[in-house]
Amino acid sequence: MPTTAPAFADATASDSALRRFLHGLPGVDAVGLEARAASLGTRSVKTTAKAYAIDLAISMIDLTTLEGADTPGKVRALAAKAVHPDPTDRTAPRTAAVCVYPDMAATAVAALAGSGVKVASVATAFPAGRAALGVKLADVRDAVAAGADEIDMVIDRGAFLSGRYLKVYEEILAVKAECGSARLKVIFETGELSTYDNIRRASWLGMLAGADFIKTSTGKVGVNATPANTLLMLEAVRDFRAQTGVQIGVKPAGGIRTSKDAVKFLVLVNETAGADWLDSHWFRFGASSLLNDLLMQRQKLSTGRYSGPDYVTVD
Repeated sequence: MPTTAPAFADATASDSALRRFLHGLPGVDAVGLEARAASLGTRSVKTTAKAYAIDLAISMIDLTTLEGADTPGKVRALAAKAVHPDPTDRTAPRTAAVCVYPDMAATAVAALAGSGVKVASVATAFPAGRAALGVKLADVRDAVAAGADEIDMVIDRGAFLSGRYLKVYEEILAVKAECGSARLKVIFETGELSTYDNIRRASWLGMLAGADFIKTSTGKVGVNATPANTLLMLEAVRDFRAQTGVQIGVKPAGGIRTSKDAVKFLVLVNETAGADWLDSHWFRFGASSLLNDLLMQRQKLSTGRYSGPDYVTVD
C-alpha cells in the first residue's frame, strides 16, 4: 500500500514486517527523556522574546469546543474569538483553527469564511474510536463535505496495544484517502499507551501511514500532553524528516493552560525539532482555556498591568 515514505515500503508490507520495524526502533530512556524535558522547561524567556512567544502561541492554537452541549451559537462565538481574540486590541494574532465535532463543521466554516482561520473537525468516533471502519469513514466524509480543512482522527488503541499494528496502519491510510485536500491529524491518546516506547512506535506508525500531524491526546482522559511525551514526538518528526525529507507536524493537546506552559513547549520545539517547526503549519496547541491566559499576559506586557479574567471573553 502507498505511504508518504517510499523508503520504508518494506516495513509496511505485512503485519510481521511492521512489527519488526516498530519493535526495532531504539528503546526510550525514560529517565533521560524526562530529565531533558524538565531541563528545557527551566529556560528563561524575557521581554521582547516573551512577547514574540506569546503571539506565536496564540497563532498556533486550535480553539476547541468538543462538548455534548455545543450549539451553533457557541461555535459562532468561538469563531469570532478565533478571528479577534482580544476585541480591545486588533493587533492580537488570530488563532490557527477552530476545532469542533463534524455536525458543527458547517457552522464553523460559515462563521470563519474569508478569515484565514482553519476549521478542524474531530472524526472516527472521537474520542473512544470504538466503531466499525465504515462508520469512522462516514464520519470523516461528513466533516470533509461540510468544508473542514483538517481532520483529527483517533487511532484504535485496542488494536495498537494488542500488537495489531497493520490494522491501525491500514485504518489511518483509509482515513487519509477520505480526507482529500484536508490535512490529517492522528491522535494517539498517549495517556492510554502506557509506555514511552509505545508512544515512539505510534509516532512512526502514524507518520508511515501518511499523517500530516501527530497529536498526543483527545483531552478527554486523565493524562494528556506532557513535556516528555511531546519531546518524544518532536524527536520522531525530526528523525523522520532526516530519513525521508517529509516534514510532519506535532500537536500536544489537553492540560496546557498557562502562558508559562505554552512557552515551555515552544522551547521544546525549537531545541528538539528546530525553528522550521515554529509555525502554525507545523505545530499546534489543542486548547481552549490557554488562549485567555495568553491574552492576559499579552495585556500585561503592553500595559504593565495584570488585567485578570474579567478582561477577556468567556469561551
